[in-house]
Amino acid sequence: MNHAHSRKTPVLSLAASAAIVCLATLVTSSSAQSAAQPQHTLAAPLPLSGRGGQNGSVTAVEAPIAGTTDSVTTINPSVQTQGPYTGSSSSTAAKPFAGKLSLSDAIQRGLSYNLGATQLNRAVRQAQGQSQIARSALLPNVSGYLAESLQQTNLAAEGLRIHIPIPGFTFPTLIGPYNNIDLRGNVTQSIVDLTAINNYRSSKELYHAAEFSARDAHDAVVLAVCGAYLQVLATAERVKTAHAQLDTATALFNQTQQKRQVGLSPQIDVDHSEVEQLTQQQRVISLETELAKEKIALARMTGLPSGSDYDLTDEVPFAAAPQLDLDTAIHQALDRRSDIKAAEAQVRAAEHALSAARDERLPSLSVNGNYGSIGTNPAQAAATFSAAATLSIPIWQGGRTEGDIHQAQASLEQRRAELEDLKGQVESDVRNAYLDVQAATNQVKVAQRNLQVNKETLDLTRQRFDAGVTDSVEVVQAQESLTSAELDEINSVFAHNVAKLSLARSIAGAADNLQQFVNVK
Repeated sequence: MNHAHSRKTPVLSLAASAAIVCLATLVTSSSAQSAAQPQHTLAAPLPLSGRGGQNGSVTAVEAPIAGTTDSVTTINPSVQTQGPYTGSSSSTAAKPFAGKLSLSDAIQRGLSYNLGATQLNRAVRQAQGQSQIARSALLPNVSGYLAESLQQTNLAAEGLRIHIPIPGFTFPTLIGPYNNIDLRGNVTQSIVDLTAINNYRSSKELYHAAEFSARDAHDAVVLAVCGAYLQVLATAERVKTAHAQLDTATALFNQTQQKRQVGLSPQIDVDHSEVEQLTQQQRVISLETELAKEKIALARMTGLPSGSDYDLTDEVPFAAAPQLDLDTAIHQALDRRSDIKAAEAQVRAAEHALSAARDERLPSLSVNGNYGSIGTNPAQAAATFSAAATLSIPIWQGGRTEGDIHQAQASLEQRRAELEDLKGQVESDVRNAYLDVQAATNQVKVAQRNLQVNKETLDLTRQRFDAGVTDSVEVVQAQESLTSAELDEINSVFAHNVAKLSLARSIAGAADNLQQFVNVK
């Protein structure tokens, strides 16, 4: 009897030891690997407004410009540029500059390096990346790992207390250390998740909206660069006119001095002619300063060094605007404007976001699995696997779903309102530009005729002065009138070109259809 009992005791001890090891493995496995609970997908919220990225603008506005006078010119537009459209990155490294700038070169440099265009190009890449992130929730996610651990476990600390009386054996409370190696691959796949699907659809529409905004920025850059180029050309013409008037005033002053020396003119005539000469000198200084500043602004838009001294090689004389019916222009603008297409994409994105919020109430189905080898060492490792399908059913999330729905509804309503407002703004822009073109065309005709009459008047007045019939005051007044007429003619041509640019921008495709509106020589 005693001999048989002594033989059973080692067997029980071995069984108990094996049980302890198994329990320890289960305990440590449960503590190291917690069950992954499925997370229900939430709708991706959108900002209230779809215009959040608009931090710059380019618009043609009526404003006084250098050299403008108070004669026949009544429309004096300028291209107003704000925000990133006023700056650029350097373009001379990739495109060397020889000091001669054509209009086409300025446009190409602006499209490539102006911050208004490049910033939105990067926004497109950012939106594309966000769309890829949203799509990843619908595609398989595969990962793998290799883990090796050396463990020593306190069973008592894990809540495992065994009190089974076995003669000659005591259950330990501390086991190990023991080794564990696990090489495993995991895969998860969403089968049905309508919220994730609509999140992805919304992100795709936001990506399309960013693309359309980038195209619209190209038209804005063309308007900004062309407007600045035309402004420099117009101011350069004003400088030439001011120099010519200064030469005329200097000649009149010299002539008056000569007459004074021989007693044919009073001192008051000499004073009048000298005041006119000084006035023309001041005008030359002012216009030359304005020209230098405008060239700096143009250089900033096109990526050229601000201190570079360059010349413009193209001229943009007066040319009639292309024949375009107003209703046709409005229809083309509403159909082709990239900013309208971007706003429409923003509306579609908000619609998908609202669907995603509503779909938070629906169940989702996903599958996951893993396969690998686990053991105390590579030689003793054995293959193991697991596969599972999870149906996640939302029951109550504390009102989160209703909050997401209300937020998505507000965003959708705002974007629809912004789309309607933009359509009205586009139609208004086309009508205003169309009226400006018509008015500027008539203004050019009036200014040209006014210039011709003032030249004839000055010639007749000079003849009367040479004959001693009149004094220098009348000559100075005639010269001032001619100066005003010359400035009016320059301003009217500039106004006509800007009005055509604004019309091209309003009906979309300014970068592609520029030659139809601007006569470059």
